[in-house]
Amino acid sequence: MATRSKTSASFVCQECGHRQNRWVGQCPACKQWNRIIEEAGRPISAPGRRAAEVVDLPRSAAVQALVDIATDSDAARVVSGIGELDRVLGGGLVPGSAVLVGGDPGVGKSTMAIQLAAGLAARGQIVLYVSGEEAAAQVRRRGERLGLAMNGILAITATEVDAILRAMKETRASAVIVDSVQTVFTTRVESAPGSVSQLREATAELITAARALESALWLIGHVTKEGLVAGPRVLEHMVDTVLYFEGEQRGAFRILRAVKNRFGPTGEIGVFEMHGNGLVEVTNPSEALAGRIGRQVPGSIVSACMEGTRPMLVEIQSLVSTSHAGGSPRRTSLGVDHARVAMLAAVLEKHVGLSLVGQDIFVNTAGGIRIDDPGVDLAVMTAMASSYVTRVPAPGTLVLGEVGLTGEVRPVSQVRARLREAARLGYRRVVLSAQEGDRAREAGLKVTEVETAAQAWEAI
Repeated sequence: MATRSKTSASFVCQECGHRQNRWVGQCPACKQWNRIIEEAGRPISAPGRRAAEVVDLPRSAAVQALVDIATDSDAARVVSGIGELDRVLGGGLVPGSAVLVGGDPGVGKSTMAIQLAAGLAARGQIVLYVSGEEAAAQVRRRGERLGLAMNGILAITATEVDAILRAMKETRASAVIVDSVQTVFTTRVESAPGSVSQLREATAELITAARALESALWLIGHVTKEGLVAGPRVLEHMVDTVLYFEGEQRGAFRILRAVKNRFGPTGEIGVFEMHGNGLVEVTNPSEALAGRIGRQVPGSIVSACMEGTRPMLVEIQSLVSTSHAGGSPRRTSLGVDHARVAMLAAVLEKHVGLSLVGQDIFVNTAGGIRIDDPGVDLAVMTAMASSYVTRVPAPGTLVLGEVGLTGEVRPVSQVRARLREAARLGYRRVVLSAQEGDRAREAGLKVTEVETAAQAWEAI
């Protein structure tokens, strides 16, 4: 007598993947509203079992002593030839690894994918480009429009997992690019493509096959209209590396940021500029983002932040003007945390004596880069004060320091690397915490030591 496979109909959160047997308005796991969707019966099977059958994987693995297991060296990495991308990845793609790339529509994910494919193929690697959204001819036209050589790139238009697994086995590609993961589905899950169950099961099979074949797997994910990355939150624990593309669609700069990386540092960024021939590396982002050194404009201050292991100079811009809207004045920030800006405005009022009641405050970072480094606090505060009193800071001045609620200026991490970058670009004066004056002198900079935000404002 034939047995039927067990299924379990349930309600699944499309944000975090939490599963339960009834519908609720708010997910009990991630607390998000209206993300619970009923999904049809899902076969209860081990993830990736079908992949093992397709690529002839062993059913079991031998137990080994950990000290006897050989480790891969950096020489095993597959270099893409795109310096900024290799930097973010930690030196290149690792065979058998899975990389998930997310970002807004139009930010350049597919452009990066075809450039990656061309770079790998130019170095003799076999690349399989799996397109689930475009025909293979469209992928070729995009590559030719960007002026890329298509030699060595294999392409398949497929969305069913089994077809992709067969192509991976036949080609033995060293790199497999899937554009995009939302379109991929498996017939062993009775739900629509793009659902949490489909994403989890299909991706598990792809990762299992990629590790067995030692193929580097590159998965592209999209952001929904609500601003949520469709899929990666569920898949983040499954993949080895998670990258996010940041930047305005109509802006020039694109930031590729590593938020998870099992083979390299997290927080590392790569900077690109969008041109007609694709994404062009910005090898000196400090020069591009900090503006001209002799620029003298009220409300503009240059500081140095750390992005991963890279020191980077960035221009902080602020505009403080009288509010005419009535009610509460606006506090708007782009590139800097909104709560941080509000806190620094309060410190300005309390400890520096500038009355910002009734003032609209706007803070922006040049180039649209997002900064989470507290080392730019003093620069943000100084930019707001400079705009408010319409006074121009001394040219060639770098402002560096974290500011506490009591108005004290604290030292920052990796200050030597920041100061070396400033000196390399021609900055000769730095305002920073008194505890770090000696390090600034080592870099050959004229030092203004401060202990409080009030002292910093008087000095600048």
